[in-house]
Amino acid sequence: MSENKKELTFGKLLAWSLRGGSTGVALMVMGYLTIFCTNTLGIPPLMVGTLMLASKLLDGVTDIFAGFIVDKTNTRIGRGRPYELCVIGLWAATLALFLCPASWSTVLKCVWIFIMYAFANSIFMTFLNANQTVYMVRSFSDPKHYVSLSTYGGIIPMVVVVIFNIVFPMLMGAIATSQGGWIMLIAAFAVPMTVIGLLRFIFVKETNQVDSQSAEKLSLKDVFTVLKNNPFIYIIALATLMMNLVTNMGVNVYYFTDIVGNVGLMGALSAVQVIAIPLMAIMPQFLKRTTTARIIRIGLLVMIAGYVLNYFAGSNFILLAIAAVLFGAGSMPISMLSGLMIIDCADYNESKGMFRLEGSLSAINGFATKLGAGLGAGLLGILLGLAGYDGTAAVQTASAINMVRMLYSLIPAALYILVYLAFHLYKLDKLMPEIRRTNEENRAKNRKDTENGTDVVSSEE
Repeated sequence: MSENKKELTFGKLLAWSLRGGSTGVALMVMGYLTIFCTNTLGIPPLMVGTLMLASKLLDGVTDIFAGFIVDKTNTRIGRGRPYELCVIGLWAATLALFLCPASWSTVLKCVWIFIMYAFANSIFMTFLNANQTVYMVRSFSDPKHYVSLSTYGGIIPMVVVVIFNIVFPMLMGAIATSQGGWIMLIAAFAVPMTVIGLLRFIFVKETNQVDSQSAEKLSLKDVFTVLKNNPFIYIIALATLMMNLVTNMGVNVYYFTDIVGNVGLMGALSAVQVIAIPLMAIMPQFLKRTTTARIIRIGLLVMIAGYVLNYFAGSNFILLAIAAVLFGAGSMPISMLSGLMIIDCADYNESKGMFRLEGSLSAINGFATKLGAGLGAGLLGILLGLAGYDGTAAVQTASAINMVRMLYSLIPAALYILVYLAFHLYKLDKLMPEIRRTNEENRAKNRKDTENGTDVVSSEE
């Protein structure tokens, strides 16, 4: 029995999933960049927000080319696997963000932050997003494995991120009282996260060939043909963008500092969200009974309810905890099932006679991830700046407090309503049975034609 047909073991599942924990923590760390820049480096929040938004212009270019490069890659160790080494660069650049000398002028600080943020997001995170689905479909051949990796395997990175969200705020309050403390804190996470992020590269090999068309024939024109003719990827990307915008906005640290009055309670709130994690274990059973789009729509409604509850919670920790469980549970379908939907999009491309382009499709979704994170950090700084937030003030103005409150409640709720409406247009999951049948028939025909061609050559020789 070939390796790609073997049962998906827990060890391989763990090695595969921990990279998601590593990159997830990196995104969470960068969510604290705004408060580091405003309260430690003394950069005005409006300038920080503008800086984050400007970096996203570069992402739009690098994501398209990264997906194309991954789809064109053909090395001895595989197509997606080589790019796993970008985990090293991601964490090096993330740490470098917090190494910016506080003694520099504001202009030099902004230049440093922009460059390191671009390295982390526009290069290293870009390739880690682009290679994800390419790597998975070439390492596992059974579609049931894709479900297991996306659901059961999704529990592992979520647990890693939850642990981070519990521990980091407590350590932040005790250690990150100066720039030296920030550097020590980030380095304490960067080293182990780099190690666990490399486990997938070390233990999971590419053994499965899925391409019906040669990668050498792929051109940028083929990429743009797919982007023009596959509308479903944009609905997935919209959901990813909004979720990362809200998650990486970083407003929670402002909310617990200025409204709750105890930033340490952020860790307790993250601990409460652990209640929702067991829902991931039963997600495969839901998938047998209904469609991915319907599960995601239900999750969106649960998230909307949670953020509306935040508006009325104020500093009441019990209400905040209930709301956190709601939007924590509601976010799981999007975070878990986007990889499966990208594979469906690749199958759709193949059924239409186009290149599958898992790398380019993943790059689009990866761009949405980073654009959402950048927009979240950028909008936070801009909106707080417009509301008159002053990181050096002992007491904030009423307008600043109200903006923090809105960013923690009704604004995210409105964004998720938009996604909910968009997902009513996602019809691909209903078309998949016919698409899979078409693809299997075409692949079987191609194999037969190849075998017949080989026989002819052999007889002539």
